[in-house]
Amino acid sequence: MTQTEHEHRGVDPARLDEPVLLRELEAIHRSRHDTLLYGSAAALDAHNVRMAELESEYLRRHPRRTVTPGRTRAGARARDGARDAAGASGTV
Repeated sequence: MTQTEHEHRGVDPARLDEPVLLRELEAIHRSRHDTLLYGSAAALDAHNVRMAELESEYLRRHPRRTVTPGRTRAGARARDGARDAAGASGTV
């Protein structure tokens, strides 16, 4: 990617203060579905790059962020197991 193309993606996420980084992340996640469904290949590529940049910066700043147990593989397996057991017993 050329320097000009890079400049069009926005401010380097490392230079964003925390509230702006969070707003940028919220905005890009809101626009994701429409970009996937209706954007050109170039728009989707740019979206992927920018989202990865913003998310990487967030993770760099918050390496010990809270992880909800239900959002892990083990938590999902436990949830699916409970659902399977409820279905087998006739309760939902």
